[in-house]
Amino acid sequence: MANIKEKIGYALGDAAAGGITWKIMSIAFPLFFTNVFGLTFADAATLMLIARMFDVVTDPLMGSLADRTQSRWGTYRPWLIFGAVPLGLIFALLLYTPDFGPVGKRIWAYSLYLLMMATYTAVNVPYGSLLGVMTDDDNEKNQFSSFRMVGAYAMGFVTLLSFPYLQKMVGGTEQHQYAVLGACFGLLATLGTLACGFLTKERLKPVRAEKFSFKQFGDLFKNKPWIYLTLIGICTNFFNGFRYAVAGYLFEYCLHGDVTVSGLIINYTVFMTFGELTCMVFGGVSPWFTKKIGSKRMAFIVAAIICLAFSVAFFFIPMNRDYIWVMVAIVILTSVGVGLYSPLLWSMYADVADYATEKNGTSSTGLIFSSGTMAQKFGTAISGSLVALFLGMAGASMVTDAMGNTSVDPSSITDSVLTMVWSLFSLFPAVIAAIMILLTMKYPIKK
Repeated sequence: MANIKEKIGYALGDAAAGGITWKIMSIAFPLFFTNVFGLTFADAATLMLIARMFDVVTDPLMGSLADRTQSRWGTYRPWLIFGAVPLGLIFALLLYTPDFGPVGKRIWAYSLYLLMMATYTAVNVPYGSLLGVMTDDDNEKNQFSSFRMVGAYAMGFVTLLSFPYLQKMVGGTEQHQYAVLGACFGLLATLGTLACGFLTKERLKPVRAEKFSFKQFGDLFKNKPWIYLTLIGICTNFFNGFRYAVAGYLFEYCLHGDVTVSGLIINYTVFMTFGELTCMVFGGVSPWFTKKIGSKRMAFIVAAIICLAFSVAFFFIPMNRDYIWVMVAIVILTSVGVGLYSPLLWSMYADVADYATEKNGTSSTGLIFSSGTMAQKFGTAISGSLVALFLGMAGASMVTDAMGNTSVDPSSITDSVLTMVWSLFSLFPAVIAAIMILLTMKYPIKK
């Protein structure tokens, strides 16, 4: 039986990866790349699309490599221990804006973003796979998953809430602010990842395949539960990806900047923080909720229905700053569903890994969990890329100053662009939630 220290240690792993690096990459990068760093909408969209093609190769290869790792630290933990410093360092460099021309900036952004994705994969695939070797007890797997999501959402809450205040504290240009905060949050991500690597234990030994074989990859596509769960995982990340990627534009264009209520600065990061706090609370409630419903599958469906209903409701809120608390309330209610289903997803990946081991005779835990990480990156980044693409299609355009720096042309922000932004935060996620419900109804593992 795992003690509370180990569960907290496991939570720190996703606090670092999900609550710091991925949260900032999801919510701040689309706006950072176009409005601070100086990439065009087309450049930002292309960058994220290229990165996803890169991940299609690196994620499963990393999963297969992790499954075959043997060291005195275990199978999956050494990747966290030795990947912690590169993760934090590359993240910090990615938020630094060098004094280069347009071509130099493009090379910097593309190179470091791809390197960040590779490093994130090298840490997060083994991190997810740890769940399959820490315990064979199903209830304990749910508890570890719950701790994981509480850690991610709690740190996400701290990160997003503190971001605008830390920016003011740092002062200077926006480029300087992002560079300093990148270094600070990168250090925190390193420390959290190291703590996870040293505090967790691998109690179960995977039944290793003797040598690398492409048969393992072929077996995945014969694994019906894996196919459905991978599609569900992509949908969950599309759902959050659209909302987080467009939040900055929603505040900048639809609400005309930060909203201050009784001294509280509500900008796009603080706005989404209300959801993070809700996800943290209901991520902790998820194991109890699942027991009450009777199965992970049905609990997931109920949670997705909550997401669908309140995403549609958001679209009908007037696009007016006076309704900020109504918007916050709907974000909170939507996040109830996200908080409930998030721990379930990773626990269901552990079920699929167990199913694959029984069916094929060898463990492919890392390979299967790599698909979860790939779904996370694919859904989040493709949605971010699509946000840039859809805003461009709606009429938003860029202008270039005499120094070659690009920025959004204010005159291009028409009513059609505003409607697109509002829809990307509400109706687009609603459609994704509906698809998620249909896929989960077909998911064959009933427990």
